[in-house]
Amino acid sequence: MILIVDMNSTENPFGFHEFVLPIVAIAEELEKCTVKHYLEVNEKSLNGYDKIILSGSALKDTVTFDQTARFKWLKDCGKPVLGICAGMQTIGLVFGGRVEQCREIGMTEIATLKANPLFSSSFKVYALHNYALAPSAEFEVLAESAKCVQAIKHRQKDIYGVLFHPEVRNNGVIQRFTEAFP
Repeated sequence: MILIVDMNSTENPFGFHEFVLPIVAIAEELEKCTVKHYLEVNEKSLNGYDKIILSGSALKDTVTFDQTARFKWLKDCGKPVLGICAGMQTIGLVFGGRVEQCREIGMTEIATLKANPLFSSSFKVYALHNYALAPSAEFEVLAESAKCVQAIKHRQKDIYGVLFHPEVRNNGVIQRFTEAFP
């Protein structure tokens, strides 16, 4: 079963429809899903889930950047995790990375730098962000655009992050994440 974490602030109810429900639609074709808001998630609430996906959020919704303590469970999590946009940024912050200004909106070409189970080669993605992640040394950079890091993987754990939005374009990234960790 997949836990999909809604990373939108409670003041942004529209983000649920834009950033969470499309992930559910893709993942539910392969495995049963449950959605919880990030405020409801802690180590105990992870029991019963095999994989975790952290959603994206609206451009100006960076509420999780200041709440990394709520995500400390990521450090001890033994489950595969995929962070999308705000999800990737939050993962990076938890592990000592930093966010920096980098605005990309629309179709963006990215290049794969390191083999991984989620994607390969160069391809176009849908980007929607004001910030990029400068990951800590605990992460490998899997892909980049001309402006910033687009995908990461933790060096010892199955924790991945993509800055682009595979729920908009490149649904196969979510499908391959779901299938790569049965």
